[in-house]
This record gives sequence, structure tokens and C-alpha cells, in this order.
Amino acid sequence: MKRKIALIGSGFSSLAASSYLAKAGFDVHVFEKNKSLGGRARQLKKEGFTFDMGPSWYWMPDVFESFYNDFGKTTADLYQLERLDPGYQVVFGENDAIAIGDSLEKIYAVFEQEEAGSSAKLKRFMASAKENYDIAIKDLVYRPGLSPLELVTPTTVRKINYFLSNIKKDVYNQFESAKLRQILQFPVLFLGAKPSNTPSFYNFMNWADFGLGTWHPKNGMYRIVEGMVSIAASLGVTFHTEAAVEKIAVSSSGKAEGIVVNGKMIPADIVLSGADYHHTEQLLAPQHRAYSEAYWDKKVFAPSSLLFYIGLNKKVERVFHHNLFFDVDFDTHAAAIYDHPQWPEQPLFYANFPSVTDPSMAPEGKEACFLLIPIAPDIADTPELRAHYYELVMNRLESLTGQELKPHVAFKESFCVNDFIKDYNSYKGNAYGLANTLLQTAFLRPKLKSKKVNALYFTGQLTVPGPGVPPALISGKLVADLILKGV
Repeated sequence: MKRKIALIGSGFSSLAASSYLAKAGFDVHVFEKNKSLGGRARQLKKEGFTFDMGPSWYWMPDVFESFYNDFGKTTADLYQLERLDPGYQVVFGENDAIAIGDSLEKIYAVFEQEEAGSSAKLKRFMASAKENYDIAIKDLVYRPGLSPLELVTPTTVRKINYFLSNIKKDVYNQFESAKLRQILQFPVLFLGAKPSNTPSFYNFMNWADFGLGTWHPKNGMYRIVEGMVSIAASLGVTFHTEAAVEKIAVSSSGKAEGIVVNGKMIPADIVLSGADYHHTEQLLAPQHRAYSEAYWDKKVFAPSSLLFYIGLNKKVERVFHHNLFFDVDFDTHAAAIYDHPQWPEQPLFYANFPSVTDPSMAPEGKEACFLLIPIAPDIADTPELRAHYYELVMNRLESLTGQELKPHVAFKESFCVNDFIKDYNSYKGNAYGLANTLLQTAFLRPKLKSKKVNALYFTGQLTVPGPGVPPALISGKLVADLILKGV
């Protein structure tokens, strides 16, 4: 008989792992607590509007392509992908915005227009970012975080200074314009940490941004989930929805022997969790947990978010698919997330209008609007706070784009800290996992394999390699390889 794997959660890392393990001959069963598959990458459909509720940026298309190729597929077999032009715009004030085009030549020109001599600096910066991206993808991110020696290669030894300096220092040393500095620090936010706490090596995110571009799958990010589910199902993976896991059963010899789902024991040879790492350990008896509450409490977590999904009864002018509103102080907002956790007085925010480029996302003549305010995890979340920040951000959106929007709102829904906890069992309501700081990189992150329980494994944004959709696909592959090797 095939060995059975019980897999907790159906996010990107779980879907990736399930496919690799099923392909290798395991009997894989995925248990998802919610009604739909995909974890945080769900969709909200209402009155003809479609919203991606979680991830909305498609970066690093090469990682997706590599995953699909492992199963004899290409991206084009699964969904239609379009490179956005501009990839996004950054708004600094009324009639003051910089658009990031779909080629390096366009971006060099925009930089030069903003700061004389900056295009030459950017070319050097991007050469370094591309080199680091190639090292990261070929040498580092596909390593399982078992040993510090994984980071020691002839190439990384040459790059040691990139681990000792930080993104903010590098950007400030090379560029004078406050606007360009903010644009170059923006991609680091995907890693969940302040630029001043992110090693310079992670400038490879700038290559992911400028070099590889920003893309959109037609009909939304959920098409990725549907494509991955189709691959997994074709390999024999069985999916169970509305199947909340209540306990991980451990034998007297210290081996995982199954899970309890909706009160029923499901035996398994191996248990793999793609759910929140901290939550998963709460499913174990205290003596089987590898990490204490004090351990988790000291960790630097990526932000949470206040999200609004808004159906507008009109088309919106002077916006693109992705829009970053940096018309207030970047460092002050970052301090409210990381240094002194509290609601920011004047938040930066992100506005996504997918129907600008994809008509399928909203009824004709209307616009789907998704707003995101990054906030500290584990702070108060009340209806009054949500209402206050809705008014604040919508007023700024109207002012900065020069149009009335609030009278044209057909409906709005919100999602915040309490929802991340309730829907995803997210530790402190974080949205993006564990930040990629120097002391939370590679082997310093929570392990893919339990240190206390045999045949118990983990995958996802709180373990290796880190937050983001492409890293989640890689995490699924890494844990599957460990299981196949019997590590």
C-alpha cells in the first residue's frame, strides 16, 4: 500500500508539496479548514465583481514556470499571463507620480528625469541585483535550511559585505532623490521587514521588480490556485474542505501517527503542515512542541493589513492596476509597524484596480478596488478603527486622483487582524509570515522538520525560504525533497 500523508492547509506551499509527493507515489490527503482551497489566496465574488483577497502581485514568473515544468506543464497551459505596463505607479502627491514601466530602459529614463545621473547609478545597482538574484535562485533559496554551511559557497563568500550592510544604507548612499529612495526600498516590504533591517543581498528583489516585471493572470491570482489544484488532482491528491484539524496525534514512541479532523482520527504515516507554524504546534501536546511561546514572541513578524474590497459604480481615472500612495512619511509609518506597534496616524497605502487591465474583474463601466494599509500585527481591531481608516484613505484617494469616489461605492467589505486569526489561524494576525531579517534567514528560521516529533514536517511562510508566493512554491518543493530523502 502507498504511504499516506496528511497535509494540513491548502495554501501555495501545501499545493506545491502535495504535487511533488503525489508524483513520488504517496497517497496525499489535503485538509483545509475553509470552504475554498488556496489558503490566503481566496477570491471574493460579489455583484459581478471579483477580488483577490490575499496576494495580488505576480512577481518572479520564472519560479512559477519552473514549478509547472516539473510536472510537464507551462504557465501558458494553465492561465493567460500579461506583463503590466506600467507595472505600478508610486503617488507622492497631487499630480506627482512616478510610473515604473515594463522595461529597464523606461525605468532608467524615469530615474534620470527625476535625478540627473541616477540612470547610470541604477544600471550598476541593477547589475548587482541581477547577480544576487541569480545566486539566490540557483544557490540559496532551494536549500532546506538545515545548516549554516548552506550559505557558505565560493560565491556567497565573495558577497559577505552584502550580508553585513542593509538595503536602506545602500540606497541612501547611491541616490539623492527621496522619491527614488522610496521606490527602491519598496520591494523589501514583500520580505516583511524594514529596509534598515534587511541585508543588502536582498536587493535581488529589485531585479524581481524592475528586471522581471509585474504580471497579471487573467481572471485574477486565484487562477494560480486553480492551476495548481488541477496538477495535484491529476496526480491523485485528495482534497477535503471544511476540514478543521483539531489535533496532531503522536505515538508513545514520539512519531506523528495522524490527525484529528472534526472529531475523527485520520491515521497517516507522515503529517505535513502548511498551516501557520505556531498554530500547528498548538495542535501538539506541550512536550512535543519545538518552539516556546517566548521564542515566537521575540520573533520579528511581517506586518498585518487592513484590507478593503470595494465595488465602484464608475470607472476610475488616473490610476493603474497597482498604485502605491507614498504621499506621507515612509519611516514614520514603518516605525508604527516595527518599532512602536500602533495604528499609524498617516498611513502609506496600496490601491489595486485589477479591472483597469482585466475587464473580467468588474461589470462593464464599473471598477473593482482593493485597498491595503500595512499595520503592526497584534494590535486592536475594531469596527470603529476600520471605519476611521476607510474614511481617511478614501479621502486621500479622492484628493490625490482628483475625483469623487465615495458616492459611487456600491458596497465595501473589510478584512483585518481578527479575520487573519479567525480564517487562517495566523499568529498575532500577521499577513505575510516571519520577516526575512539577517537573524531570521535560512537556517535561522523555524525548521521544515520537527525537532521533537518524527514524521512531522512543516512548510510555508514561517519556515524556509520565507514570505511571498514564489518562496511558498519553493518551500513546498524543499519539504517534499526532505520527506523523499527520509531526512
